[in-house]
Amino acid sequence: MELPVKITLEMLMSMVAPLIIFCLTVIGGYIVRKIIFMRLMRWAQNTRTQIDDIIIGSVKGPVIIWFLILGGYFALEASKLPVNIVRGIDKGLLVLGILSVTLVIANIISQIIRAYSNKVESALPVTTLTQNISRVVIFGVGILIILNHLGISITPILATLGVGGLAVALALQDTLSNFFSGFHIAMARQIRIGDYIKLDSGEEGYVIDINWRTTKIKMLPNNVVLVPNDKLTKVIVTNYYLPEKEMAVLVNFGVHYKSDLKKVERVTIEVGREVMREVTGGVPEFEPFVRYGGFGDSSVNLTVILRAKEFVDQYLIKHEFIKRLHERYAKEGIVIPYPIRAVNYEQEK
Repeated sequence: MELPVKITLEMLMSMVAPLIIFCLTVIGGYIVRKIIFMRLMRWAQNTRTQIDDIIIGSVKGPVIIWFLILGGYFALEASKLPVNIVRGIDKGLLVLGILSVTLVIANIISQIIRAYSNKVESALPVTTLTQNISRVVIFGVGILIILNHLGISITPILATLGVGGLAVALALQDTLSNFFSGFHIAMARQIRIGDYIKLDSGEEGYVIDINWRTTKIKMLPNNVVLVPNDKLTKVIVTNYYLPEKEMAVLVNFGVHYKSDLKKVERVTIEVGREVMREVTGGVPEFEPFVRYGGFGDSSVNLTVILRAKEFVDQYLIKHEFIKRLHERYAKEGIVIPYPIRAVNYEQEK
C-alpha cells in the first residue's frame, strides 16, 4: 500500500512544482517591474528628451508578457514532460518573445518618428504610409529572425518572393503606382500633413493623411476629399503653406473720382494697421500699403495689401477690414461709388 502512495505524491509534486515556479516568477516579475518603472518614470520626468518617455511607455506593458514567457520556460524546465514536448513549447515561447519584442521596437520607432519629424526637417515625415513602412520593415526583420531560430532556410523563401513579386506587381499596377506616388509625396515634403493646398480641379483644404493609396484632404465645410496619390502627382497643386504660412491678403475696391487720393491712402493704411494689430490672424508688425491700379468706369480703383498668419485667417481679416473701413470712410466723407455711367453731352456735341 505504501508504493502507490509514494508514486502519487511524486506525481503530485511534479505537477505542483512547475506551477509554483511559474507563479513565483510572474509575481516576482510584477514586483520588480513596479519598482523599476516607478524609478524610471521619475527619472524620465527630469529629462528634456522624449525618447526615454517613449521607450518606458512602450516597454511597460510587454514586460508582463516577457515574465509570463520566462515563467513558462522555467516551469517547463522543472517539469517531467517528455523532451520533445518541452522543446516544442520552448520554440513557441521563443517565437512569442521575438514577436513581442518586434512589436515593441516597431512602436518605439513609430513614436520617435512622430515626435521628432516636425523638429528635424530632414527626418522621415509623419504619415500613415511612412509609419506603416517602418512597421513592415521591422516586422520583416523579426519574421526572418524567427525563421532562422526555427531552422528554416530563408534563401528559397526570398527567391520565391522575388518571382512571385513580379507577378503581383503586374497584377497590381494601379495599387503600386499609388503606393510609390504616396511615398514620393511624403519624402519630397512638397505636400505635408497639415498643409493647406488647392488642386487645379478646385478642391482645397488641409492635408490630414497620406496613406498607401490616397491623400486625405479635409475641406473647410468639414468634408474629406480622397485623392489617389498617382493623380495628385500629376495635377497642379497650390500649397499655401510653402515657403511659409504667412500670406498677403488683397482687398480690391474703388473710390469716387472727386476723392483726395492722398487722404484715401492715409485713412486706408490707418485702418489696415488697426486690423493688423487687433484682429486674430493678423501680423501686427506688417505695414499695410495701398496701390492704385487704374481708372474704372465709376471709380479710381485701388488694392490694399494686408497680411495673414495663414490661409484661413484671411476671411476674418477681410471681414473686419471692410467693416471698419466702411465706417471710417463714412466719417471722413470718402465715397465708394455705386457702379454708374455718366454721359457728357458737351463732349457728344
